[in-house]
Parts: sequence; structure tokens; C-alpha cells
Amino acid sequence: MASYLPRPNKPRIKTIYQRSKSELRNLNLELENQKQEIRNQIMTVTWTSGYGINEAEPFVEWGRIGEETRRSPAGTLIIDRNTLCGAPARTVGWRDPGFIHTGFLHELWSISVYTYKLGHKLLNDTFVYSPVYQFKSCPYPGQDSLQRVIIFGDMGKPAFRTPWPSTSLFRLIEPPALRGSVSVSHIGANTIYKWLYMLEYPLSPQGLFWRDNIGAPHTLTRRTDGSNDYNNYQHGSLNTTKQLIKDLNNYGIVFHVGDISYANGYLSQWDQFTAQIEPISSTVPYMVASGNHDRDWPDSGSFYSKNDSGGECGVLVETMYATDYGMFRFCIADTEHDWRKGTEQYKFIENCLASVDRQKQPWLIFLAHRVFGYSSTSFYAADGEFGEPDGRDSLEDLWQKYKVDIAIYGHAHNYERTCPVYQNICTSNENHAYKGSLNGTIHVVAGGGGANLTNFGSVNTTWSLVKDVDYGFLKLTAFDHSNLLFEYKKSSNGQVYDSFSISRDYKDILARTVDSPLDNVLKTGSNRPVGPGTGDRAK
Repeated sequence: MASYLPRPNKPRIKTIYQRSKSELRNLNLELENQKQEIRNQIMTVTWTSGYGINEAEPFVEWGRIGEETRRSPAGTLIIDRNTLCGAPARTVGWRDPGFIHTGFLHELWSISVYTYKLGHKLLNDTFVYSPVYQFKSCPYPGQDSLQRVIIFGDMGKPAFRTPWPSTSLFRLIEPPALRGSVSVSHIGANTIYKWLYMLEYPLSPQGLFWRDNIGAPHTLTRRTDGSNDYNNYQHGSLNTTKQLIKDLNNYGIVFHVGDISYANGYLSQWDQFTAQIEPISSTVPYMVASGNHDRDWPDSGSFYSKNDSGGECGVLVETMYATDYGMFRFCIADTEHDWRKGTEQYKFIENCLASVDRQKQPWLIFLAHRVFGYSSTSFYAADGEFGEPDGRDSLEDLWQKYKVDIAIYGHAHNYERTCPVYQNICTSNENHAYKGSLNGTIHVVAGGGGANLTNFGSVNTTWSLVKDVDYGFLKLTAFDHSNLLFEYKKSSNGQVYDSFSISRDYKDILARTVDSPLDNVLKTGSNRPVGPGTGDRAK
């Protein structure tokens, strides 16, 4: 069951994309909630348009393939400058995102293919429709089936726009004076969609438009307000996106664990990001977590008093929730709010971990943006913490008590995997094929979704098994209740760089110890001591 902690008096949305009234695209499916019953799932569909509620009634028309369709009404919300916290989001970075619509699709059969299209009923009783899309509904909690999950953090968008795959959007800058309107064309198999898109800022002389020798459009844009100079540095984001689109039929849900678009207060850059991921987010649930570039702003309630969000301060992305996906339970924390003992979030995390039935959902995964666990990234290693201060001190006993299998983070723009670890000590000598109880939690940093890469510190700790300074993403595959495959894939080619498997029975989960690792050393002699050492590196 999904549980959310919304920020009071501020709308929370997953996608922002301005469209003309006649074009309704850039969708985001979100797995909102599931219950034990096969036919009691809910999916949400979010899109934006130019239609306010006084102009048209939004709805989603949907149905299982081969069955009669139905209509679900959609709610509408807006945001304005006053809901944001500061510059540039409230000043030069502001752009009205239009009307944000969300429809709820109820009583879905599990693992079934559904079609849907977006609609608006106008005041003259005519209708405007989007193209038809489709998705496969999620497995119900505990369902035994092949289940595959994608996880990464810190993706963003590329520096300059170049031609997208044929399923996405082409953006064409039309002179004169390198300012004014942009004509955007989407060329599908049988249909061409065109509309005008107004630039909110004039382009500098560095803005260029051209077509190559086969007529394909190219753009290189640089805005005079400087919004591209700092924010557009997510060099690997298109490679990650390309691999996920290429593999779209081989996974069922995506988790983007923070630092979503790196718009940093320039709202138009959400357009670029959401157009980039639309082939994914319109087809599978695209779940997000809050990161520092999505939330942090001084005196706004964030745990860190920095201006990393550029004044967005969580209005566009702010999440803390639990969700079930078949044999998986995911507990998603908000690292930009206080998580320490006694706080509301600490209680939420414990409840999420404690409430899962491990006989039905054996794979318990903790997700967060900042590294609450273990990382030897340079900025964590420099102060000797090897993770977020107070992270392990507050949460490690919960991970051990409730037997969390894997904890996954972003924030550090690289890849790192630890041994199963508790209190800085490895609880297993195995590196790749785990059998039986882990007796600790495997911590993974997967922050190489696209943003500028981060190096590791000079110290090799014994709990760090694999490191990689490159772009990539994770894929978890649950074959059944006893067998899980973990893969880290390169964004450049989609090849597996690191992997491990877990094979165990329910009794092994019950047998997992919650003792101090020093006690286990005395009992089994199988643990490695803490301290500098040489970790294994995948070849």
C-alpha cells in the first residue's frame, strides 16, 4: 500500500510539460497503490495541457485489451510563482507550466495489458484526444511471476538538444533573430503532429539551428539568462534514457532516486527532461524520490539549508512513500527531511519495514537519495564519515532488525557495491552468489544516471567490493520467492558490469541474526574486520 507525506499547502507533481491545447502528451504513469486482491490496483496518469477547468473537462479513456473502455475523470491543479520559494524559480526561471491533470485508473487486473488515451470534453461538447498508449499493470503484492525493476539516480538532461529517436520529439529553432517561436514535430508511423512552442527567453548568438544532409533537425541552444551554463551538465543522461527505451519490454517499473531533472529553478528545463523520458514514463510506472536539487532551500523546512533546488523547494518533487511490486517491498525515504530517531520520518521508515509479510514479499529494498549507508565517494571519505552524517547511526539498527536486503542510493555520481554489512563489518565472505541468510544489508550507490561523475577517495575500505566511475543503472530481477538477480549495467552499451545473486528460502530470512557483528565473528569466524584494504573490482 502506498503511503505519502505531502508537503502542506503545496502541490506535488511528477511531471511538468507545457503543451498547446490540441496536443496532450508527456505522460507519467505512477504506481499509486495496490492491495492483496488481484483486481484492486490503482494506476495514476499525469499530463499537462492548455485547458483550464473552465474550458474543458479532462478525463482518461482506458480499458483492458479486448474489453470495453471506460472513462475516469481527472483532477486539475496549477502552480504559480508564489508557491515557489525563491530565485531563479520565482524570477527569471519562472514559466507557467499550464494545467496539470491526474486521472486514477481503478480495479486493474494484475499483469494485464491496458490501453488508454487522454481526453478533454470542450464546452461545445466536442472532444480532443491524445494518441492511444498502453501499459502492463503491476503484479499484486506477493504474486509469483517474473518481475524486473530499474533503479538509478541523478539523471537530468543533456547539454544540447539533438535528434531524438523516432518515438520522441524533434525541436526546431526557427530564426529570425534566434528568438520567438519553436516548431516541434513528432513523426510517428502514420501521423505527424505539429504545434508552436513559445520561448520564454531570447537566445544568444550562440543559438543555432540546422538540418543535416538527410533533413534531420538539430538544435544547439544557449540562453542569455545563463540557465544552460550551469544546469545542463548531465552528460550521460541520453545514454541512460536510450538504454531504458531500448529495453522497455523487459522491465515493469522504474525508480529514479532523486535529483530528477536538475532544472534548479528554471522550469522550462522540466520540459526538456519530461520529453526525454516520456517514452518510458507513458508506458511503465515512473517512481521518484526527493533529492537535494529537487528540494533544498533555506528556511523552507528542508533538513539542509542550501539553495540546491534553485527555489523549487519540493513543489515539483517531494516524496516519502512505500510501495509494493509483486514480491518486492520498497521503502522510499526523503533524505531532505529529518530522519533521525523520534521524527515522523523515522516512524514511517520503521513502519514500512516492519509491516511487510516476508513470506509473500521476501525482497525488502530501501531507497533514498543521499547515502544513509556506506560510500567511499571522495566527499564522503574526506570527512571520514563514509556516508551521510547521522545516516547509519539512526537507521542501521532498523535495517538489521527488519532484515533489509539491499539499500540503494544516488547523490554520489558513480557506482559502488558493498558486502552485506552491519556496523562496518562484512557479514559474509561471498562476493557474487549469496546463499541463505545475508546477516547484513548490501549497500549500493547508483548515482550515475547522467550527471557529472564523482571520483572516489583514496582509501579502500574492506566493505567496498566494486567501484565504477561511469554512467549506469541497476536492474533487479526476481525469478520467484527464493531467487533474485542484481545487475549493474553501463549506460554506454547496456552491458552488465557487475552482478550478484541471492538464493534462499523463507526460513533463511527468519534465521537472519540481529546480533552485533562482533558476536557473529566469535560464533562463525566468517566476518572481515573493518579498516582500509583492497576491495575486489569487477572486470
